[in-house]
Amino acid sequence: MRTVLRGSVLVGPLWTLGGLAVLLAAMTIGVGAGAASIGPLDIVRELLSHVPWLNVQSPLGERQQAVLFQLRLPRVVMGAVVGALLAVAGAAYQGVFRNPLADPYLLGAAGGAGLGATVVIIYGQGVDLGLPLIPMAAFVGALTGVMGAYFLGSTAGRGGSASLVLAGVAVSSFLAAVQTLIQQLELQDLQRVYAWIMGGLGRGGWSDLWLIAPYAAVSLLVLLPCGYFLDLLALGDDKANSLGLNPSHVRLTVIAAASLATAAAVCVSGLIGFVGIVVPHIVRRLVGPNYRRILPVSLVVGGAFMVSADIVARTVIAPAELPIGVVTAFVGAPFFVLILRSTRHSAV
Repeated sequence: MRTVLRGSVLVGPLWTLGGLAVLLAAMTIGVGAGAASIGPLDIVRELLSHVPWLNVQSPLGERQQAVLFQLRLPRVVMGAVVGALLAVAGAAYQGVFRNPLADPYLLGAAGGAGLGATVVIIYGQGVDLGLPLIPMAAFVGALTGVMGAYFLGSTAGRGGSASLVLAGVAVSSFLAAVQTLIQQLELQDLQRVYAWIMGGLGRGGWSDLWLIAPYAAVSLLVLLPCGYFLDLLALGDDKANSLGLNPSHVRLTVIAAASLATAAAVCVSGLIGFVGIVVPHIVRRLVGPNYRRILPVSLVVGGAFMVSADIVARTVIAPAELPIGVVTAFVGAPFFVLILRSTRHSAV
């Protein structure tokens, strides 16, 4: 019995370490992949050469260093952060709503971000506020969509999670309709709008990472310790209440933090779907239904998934580049169908 318990306790940390190893491997491959190939050992030596007390000589020339630090490294780090945020948010939504089909775009975040970015792309070309306007507009739009959905769901009735889901669908549909109307009125900017909507990591840099860092940190600091409370919610509201937990407060906290994580990711990467559905389900099959394990493992596996998808997007039709949303859709759409079928069979 003690051996079994000890093994179950170690499941989460072991899978987290394994996911971290996969993430580091994917990031190393991602940094090296491209027209100007850089070997993994050269990447490691170059990074070590910037540690003062090691006295390691840089193996790269000036041009390769510029490619590494100004183009590839920020892109790979951005992919890891965006994937981690979307995966953790997806796992949190699924735990809160007890719905395996819940994802980070459930409560209008995607619709709001798309509308905010569209408005800036079309009407904000001559505006200079000293800040990256598209990420900021997408961020504000995502949070506005989430707040609108939550307000509508909380005032429309007493349906709880079901009301919030329906409100999210309604708000998303309305925001998408407004976005489509603007696009039809300004057809000359349609290509730039769709390029952002399909998602990508090549637009961002270190400045965008610093922009979302505070919001990402706050959302993760709130979400990761909430695994215990999500496990209690899985027992039902009555059982959670008997254990001293307020389900409404937990839901509000988790939804707010997950929406903040989604908004931070969307504002710098565009709309990249299916990450928040695919990764938590893979992780759940590996570590079991315990959210104290699912959340941290989803964090590292989500980062590895996004970095790997970006590698495919950059190399599969090189020298051209696929939108990363296309790659995640090719993986996520069949996976979504499998989840839907399994959910249907289990319900029957």
